[in-house]
Amino acid sequence: MTQPAPSRRHAIADDLRNQISTGRLKAGERLPSEAQLAARYEVSTPTLRNALALLQAEGLVEKIHGTGNFVRHPLRRTTYVGGGYAPSALTAAEGALHTTIRTTNLGAHGRLTALLKVSPRSSLTEFLCLTHEGKTPHSLARIYIPRDLAPADVPDGLLAARLSDQRPPLAVIQETVSIRLPTPDETTTLRIGSTLAILSITRVATDTAVRVVEVALLVLPGDRADAVFTTHHRTEGRRAE
Repeated sequence: MTQPAPSRRHAIADDLRNQISTGRLKAGERLPSEAQLAARYEVSTPTLRNALALLQAEGLVEKIHGTGNFVRHPLRRTTYVGGGYAPSALTAAEGALHTTIRTTNLGAHGRLTALLKVSPRSSLTEFLCLTHEGKTPHSLARIYIPRDLAPADVPDGLLAARLSDQRPPLAVIQETVSIRLPTPDETTTLRIGSTLAILSITRVATDTAVRVVEVALLVLPGDRADAVFTTHHRTEGRRAE
Protein backbone atom coordinates (compact mmCIF):
# COMPACT_ATOMS: atom_id res chain seq x y z
CA MET A 1 0.00 0.00 0.00
CA THR A 2 1.39 3.40 -0.98
CA GLN A 3 2.20 5.63 1.97
CA PRO A 4 0.87 9.21 1.78
CA ALA A 5 3.47 11.85 1.01
CA PRO A 6 4.60 13.83 4.08
CA SER A 7 3.28 17.35 4.45
CA ARG A 8 5.57 20.17 3.41
CA ARG A 9 6.23 21.19 7.01
CA HIS A 10 7.22 17.63 7.94
CA ALA A 11 9.38 17.29 4.82
CA ILE A 12 11.20 20.53 5.68
CA ALA A 13 11.62 19.46 9.31
CA ASP A 14 12.98 16.09 8.17
CA ASP A 15 15.54 17.77 5.90
CA LEU A 16 16.73 20.19 8.58
CA ARG A 17 16.76 17.40 11.18
CA ASN A 18 18.96 15.33 8.89
CA GLN A 19 21.34 18.25 8.38
CA ILE A 20 21.64 18.65 12.15
CA SER A 21 22.15 14.93 12.85
CA THR A 22 24.85 14.64 10.16
CA GLY A 23 26.70 17.74 11.31
CA ARG A 24 26.04 19.84 8.21
CA LEU A 25 24.32 22.24 10.60
CA LYS A 26 26.40 22.46 13.76
CA ALA A 27 25.40 23.22 17.34
CA GLY A 28 25.26 26.96 17.93
CA GLU A 29 25.01 27.75 14.21
CA ARG A 30 22.45 30.32 13.14
CA LEU A 31 20.00 29.12 10.51
CA PRO A 32 19.26 31.26 7.46
CA SER A 33 16.47 33.75 8.01
CA GLU A 34 12.91 32.49 7.86
CA ALA A 35 12.39 34.38 4.61
CA GLN A 36 15.48 32.75 3.10
CA LEU A 37 14.41 29.28 4.22
CA ALA A 38 10.87 29.81 2.94
CA ALA A 39 12.28 30.79 -0.47
CA ARG A 40 14.66 27.83 -0.48
CA TYR A 41 11.90 25.33 0.22
CA GLU A 42 9.37 27.21 -1.91
CA VAL A 43 6.77 27.49 0.84
CA SER A 44 4.98 30.29 2.65
CA THR A 45 6.48 31.79 5.78
CA PRO A 46 3.73 30.29 8.02
CA THR A 47 4.50 26.79 6.64
CA LEU A 48 8.20 27.32 7.26
CA ARG A 49 7.52 28.48 10.83
CA ASN A 50 5.39 25.39 11.43
CA ALA A 51 8.32 23.24 10.33
CA LEU A 52 10.68 25.08 12.67
CA ALA A 53 8.15 24.70 15.49
CA LEU A 54 8.44 20.91 15.13
CA LEU A 55 12.21 21.13 15.61
CA GLN A 56 11.83 23.58 18.49
CA ALA A 57 9.45 21.14 20.21
CA GLU A 58 12.10 18.41 19.83
CA GLY A 59 14.75 20.66 21.34
CA LEU A 60 16.84 20.69 18.15
CA VAL A 61 16.33 24.36 17.29
CA GLU A 62 16.11 27.36 19.59
CA LYS A 63 14.44 30.61 18.52
CA ILE A 64 15.91 33.73 20.08
CA HIS A 65 13.53 36.61 19.45
CA GLY A 66 15.14 39.45 17.58
CA THR A 67 18.16 37.33 16.65
CA GLY A 68 17.00 34.25 14.75
CA ASN A 69 16.86 30.46 14.90
CA PHE A 70 19.88 28.50 16.11
CA VAL A 71 20.86 24.85 16.23
CA ARG A 72 20.65 23.98 19.88
CA HIS A 73 23.56 22.50 21.78
CA PRO A 74 22.48 19.02 22.91
CA LEU A 75 21.35 19.02 26.53
CA ARG A 76 22.14 16.18 28.90
CA ARG A 77 19.12 13.96 29.48
CA THR A 78 18.34 13.21 33.10
CA THR A 79 16.11 10.63 34.71
CA TYR A 80 13.54 11.38 37.37
CA VAL A 81 13.31 8.40 39.68
CA GLY A 82 9.79 7.97 41.06
CA GLY A 83 9.50 8.35 44.81
CA GLY A 84 12.63 10.45 45.10
CA TYR A 85 13.10 14.01 46.26
CA ALA A 86 13.85 16.95 43.99
CA PRO A 87 16.38 17.96 42.98
CA SER A 88 18.46 14.91 43.89
CA ALA A 89 15.93 12.70 42.12
CA LEU A 90 17.35 14.02 38.86
CA THR A 91 20.29 11.74 38.19
CA ALA A 92 23.08 12.77 35.83
CA ALA A 93 26.83 12.60 35.46
CA GLU A 94 28.53 14.11 38.48
CA GLY A 95 29.22 17.78 38.02
CA ALA A 96 26.96 18.13 34.97
CA LEU A 97 24.13 19.87 36.82
CA HIS A 98 24.00 22.34 39.69
CA THR A 99 21.03 23.65 41.62
CA THR A 100 20.33 27.03 43.17
CA ILE A 101 17.71 27.34 45.91
CA ARG A 102 15.64 30.39 46.83
CA THR A 103 13.63 30.26 50.06
CA THR A 104 10.41 32.21 50.63
CA ASN A 105 7.92 32.18 53.52
CA LEU A 106 4.30 32.54 52.44
CA GLY A 107 0.71 31.70 53.30
CA ALA A 108 -1.11 28.73 51.79
CA HIS A 109 -3.28 29.71 48.84
CA GLY A 110 -5.00 28.26 45.80
CA ARG A 111 -4.36 24.58 45.11
CA LEU A 112 -1.71 24.44 47.86
CA THR A 113 -4.42 24.44 50.53
CA ALA A 114 -5.96 21.30 48.99
CA LEU A 115 -2.65 19.54 48.31
CA LEU A 116 -1.27 20.18 51.80
CA LYS A 117 -4.69 19.82 53.46
CA VAL A 118 -4.30 23.07 55.37
CA SER A 119 -6.45 26.16 55.81
CA PRO A 120 -5.86 29.27 53.68
CA ARG A 121 -2.95 31.46 54.80
CA SER A 122 -1.38 28.64 56.83
CA SER A 123 2.35 29.23 57.22
CA LEU A 124 4.44 27.53 54.54
CA THR A 125 7.99 27.70 53.25
CA GLU A 126 8.63 27.53 49.50
CA PHE A 127 11.93 26.27 48.12
CA LEU A 128 12.37 27.31 44.51
CA CYS A 129 14.97 24.97 43.02
CA LEU A 130 16.37 25.88 39.61
CA THR A 131 18.77 23.34 38.13
CA HIS A 132 21.31 24.43 35.50
CA GLU A 133 23.56 22.70 33.01
CA GLY A 134 26.34 25.20 32.68
CA LYS A 135 24.52 28.50 32.19
CA THR A 136 21.40 26.90 30.69
CA PRO A 137 18.34 26.36 32.94
CA HIS A 138 17.56 22.65 32.97
CA SER A 139 14.59 21.99 35.25
CA LEU A 140 12.46 23.65 37.90
CA ALA A 141 10.97 22.49 41.20
CA ARG A 142 8.82 24.33 43.72
CA ILE A 143 8.75 22.52 47.06
CA TYR A 144 6.32 23.52 49.81
CA ILE A 145 6.77 22.54 53.46
CA PRO A 146 4.74 23.46 56.58
CA ARG A 147 6.74 26.23 58.26
CA ASP A 148 7.35 24.23 61.45
CA LEU A 149 9.09 21.50 59.44
CA ALA A 150 11.22 23.74 57.23
CA PRO A 151 14.99 23.79 57.86
CA ALA A 152 16.40 27.21 58.61
CA ASP A 153 19.53 26.92 56.48
CA VAL A 154 19.68 25.11 53.14
CA PRO A 155 22.91 25.38 51.12
CA ASP A 156 22.51 24.95 47.37
CA GLY A 157 22.24 21.28 46.43
CA LEU A 158 21.56 19.98 49.96
CA LEU A 159 17.79 20.40 50.19
CA ALA A 160 16.92 16.69 50.11
CA ALA A 161 19.23 15.89 53.03
CA ARG A 162 17.99 18.84 55.11
CA LEU A 163 14.34 17.89 54.59
CA SER A 164 14.99 14.26 55.44
CA ASP A 165 16.66 15.26 58.71
CA GLN A 166 13.92 17.73 59.67
CA ARG A 167 10.68 15.81 59.12
CA PRO A 168 9.18 12.61 60.59
CA PRO A 169 9.34 9.29 58.68
CA LEU A 170 7.23 9.15 55.53
CA ALA A 171 4.46 6.64 54.96
CA VAL A 172 3.11 7.45 51.49
CA ILE A 173 4.39 9.34 48.46
CA GLN A 174 1.81 10.00 45.76
CA GLU A 175 2.94 11.29 42.39
CA THR A 176 0.72 12.62 39.62
CA VAL A 177 2.37 12.88 36.20
CA SER A 178 1.05 14.82 33.22
CA ILE A 179 2.28 16.22 29.93
CA ARG A 180 1.39 19.82 29.13
CA LEU A 181 2.68 22.99 27.52
CA PRO A 182 4.64 25.39 29.72
CA THR A 183 3.17 28.49 31.28
CA PRO A 184 4.56 31.89 30.20
CA ASP A 185 6.49 32.07 33.49
CA GLU A 186 8.02 28.62 32.88
CA THR A 187 9.06 29.49 29.33
CA THR A 188 10.84 32.58 30.66
CA THR A 189 12.50 30.85 33.63
CA LEU A 190 13.63 27.79 31.68
CA ARG A 191 14.26 29.69 28.42
CA ILE A 192 12.25 27.20 26.38
CA GLY A 193 9.78 27.57 23.54
CA SER A 194 6.08 27.75 24.26
CA THR A 195 5.50 24.65 22.09
CA LEU A 196 7.94 22.38 23.94
CA ALA A 197 6.01 19.83 25.99
CA ILE A 198 6.99 19.51 29.63
CA LEU A 199 6.76 16.65 32.10
CA SER A 200 4.80 17.99 35.07
CA ILE A 201 5.02 15.98 38.30
CA THR A 202 3.04 16.78 41.46
CA ARG A 203 4.43 14.86 44.43
CA VAL A 204 2.65 14.73 47.80
CA ALA A 205 4.42 13.14 50.77
CA THR A 206 2.51 12.06 53.89
CA ASP A 207 4.01 10.93 57.19
CA THR A 208 2.90 8.08 59.46
CA ALA A 209 0.51 10.43 61.27
CA VAL A 210 -1.24 11.06 57.91
CA ARG A 211 0.00 14.63 57.79
CA VAL A 212 1.08 16.05 54.44
CA VAL A 213 4.65 17.18 55.07
CA GLU A 214 5.77 18.06 51.54
CA VAL A 215 4.31 19.06 48.19
CA ALA A 216 6.65 19.29 45.24
CA LEU A 217 5.71 20.72 41.83
CA LEU A 218 8.33 19.65 39.30
CA VAL A 219 8.69 20.95 35.75
CA LEU A 220 10.94 18.89 33.47
CA PRO A 221 11.23 19.98 29.81
CA GLY A 222 10.49 17.00 27.57
CA ASP A 223 13.64 17.38 25.47
CA ARG A 224 15.93 16.59 28.40
CA ALA A 225 14.13 14.40 30.93
CA ASP A 226 12.73 10.90 31.35
CA ALA A 227 10.79 9.49 34.28
CA VAL A 228 11.15 5.98 35.65
CA PHE A 229 8.71 4.50 38.16
CA THR A 230 9.49 1.05 39.57
CA THR A 231 6.96 -1.15 41.37
CA HIS A 232 8.26 -3.93 43.60
CA HIS A 233 5.92 -6.89 43.95
CA ARG A 234 6.30 -9.20 46.90
CA THR A 235 6.01 -12.87 45.98
CA GLU A 236 5.54 -15.65 48.51
CA GLY A 237 7.34 -18.90 47.94
CA ARG A 238 5.18 -21.95 47.61
CA ARG A 239 5.36 -24.61 50.21
CA ALA A 240 6.68 -27.93 49.08
CA GLU A 241 3.95 -30.50 48.72
